[in-house]
Amino acid sequence: MSEQQINEKSIIGEKLKKVEELKALGIEPYGRKFDKKDDIEDILKFDETSDKTFKTAGRIVAFRRMGKNGFGHIQDLSGKIQYYVKKDTVGEENYEIYKKLGVGDFIGIEGTLFRTQTGELTLRASSFEVLSKNIRPLPEKFHGLTDVETRYRQRYVDLVMNNDVKETFITRFKILRFIRNFLENKGFLEVETPMLHPIAGGANAKPFITHHNALDMDFFLRIAPELYLKRLLVGGFEKVFEINRSFRNEGTSIKHNPEFTMLELYQAYADFEDIMNLTEELVSSLVEELFGTTKLTYQDTEIDFTRPWKRIKMKDAVKDATGFDLDSINSDEEALNLVKSMNIPLEKDKAYTKYGLLNLLFEEKVEATLMNPTFITEYPKEISPLSKNKKDSVDFVDRFEMFIYGREHANAFSELNDPVEQKERFDAQEKMKEAGDDEAHETDLDYIRALEYGMPPAGGLGIGIDRLTMLLTDSFSIRDVLLFPALKKEDFEL
Repeated sequence: MSEQQINEKSIIGEKLKKVEELKALGIEPYGRKFDKKDDIEDILKFDETSDKTFKTAGRIVAFRRMGKNGFGHIQDLSGKIQYYVKKDTVGEENYEIYKKLGVGDFIGIEGTLFRTQTGELTLRASSFEVLSKNIRPLPEKFHGLTDVETRYRQRYVDLVMNNDVKETFITRFKILRFIRNFLENKGFLEVETPMLHPIAGGANAKPFITHHNALDMDFFLRIAPELYLKRLLVGGFEKVFEINRSFRNEGTSIKHNPEFTMLELYQAYADFEDIMNLTEELVSSLVEELFGTTKLTYQDTEIDFTRPWKRIKMKDAVKDATGFDLDSINSDEEALNLVKSMNIPLEKDKAYTKYGLLNLLFEEKVEATLMNPTFITEYPKEISPLSKNKKDSVDFVDRFEMFIYGREHANAFSELNDPVEQKERFDAQEKMKEAGDDEAHETDLDYIRALEYGMPPAGGLGIGIDRLTMLLTDSFSIRDVLLFPALKKEDFEL
């Protein structure tokens, strides 16, 4: 056991003694309901001239006692305020109770405001109530909680010690609220679709598998809600969205967590151009709502969300960056030789097409350069199994992805609503799966059946909420915007 652990156990022992001492005084250390009437931020709007009596509650984050007087600070979600407890005011018995308290405890306080000699607005307690006794010491206040892994594992402590962390998650709430209000004002309905899928569909990704005992069958945790949302278009809902939890059994990084949140929406009688305009309006308006401007700084880089945003075809972006001119390349072999000459890493024994190589070059040479919001359009059909073909093209589809700060933030397309062609696309994906691609789509026959009943032309969109929140809170890692990110199991003893 380390010296720190020994010290911590000693402190816990002392605090447990205080718990027993409170009980001996007839006080319940873990209290019941408290009628909190005032948030601290609202109290701070008044000054010492107010004759109002306030009643608030929070955690003690600073505690000191000098004879017959006690000072400290309590904080709630809204803010922090100094309090003052005087023995002559609360009474000798209650002051004995106060002496058993300390940093980390929750208390309720009722009192009026005054200003100390140092000028600090302070709540003079006429009474107080013990609400919860802390027994595990909080991190030392001057150094706080700085170890990154401990912060992620013990987010409950991180939120106590680091106010900017709380602000990040309050901003996340504001982002979700804005998105919901924006879409509802556009006539969209928020819906819920299953998280347990009999077939993993809606995206190219490796799923998590679980077993349902009563039905004696495997289910997949949702990798995307797409195919269920489009079934609702078949049923007559014309504008739907879902802010959903999805799961992909893939690696973790500063941009990836196996459990994540997406916005997906579908609009009947629209196409990818309509969805592009909607996306631009949504995100630009969100930035302006949060910051009062369409410009922000992320990781020391200024990003301009002012509309209109840049729009460029994938093949043109790749040509500008590398000289790889898809229109002048006659074969897959010619394309492969060109890419090899650029020293681009290639998978051994993989059969590359010129369209797959176009996408590879985009990922390797273009993506990281897209700082300001940019729409990349006209994706190859072979990597877009659910997208409608571009008019007069058999190789490209009406699809875009939105990139900001070199990262994909949205994926959208005109939805394929031809059941025969969709079945052919699924069949092609099945062949890719048989060839070893464990992320290829499985054939969802019920979805084909739904399309056979008729689905209106539509545009669809997916936006990663976690990455968007990273951007709008200047957070380096996706773990900084997830309250409880996925981590390896921790071995420890209490």
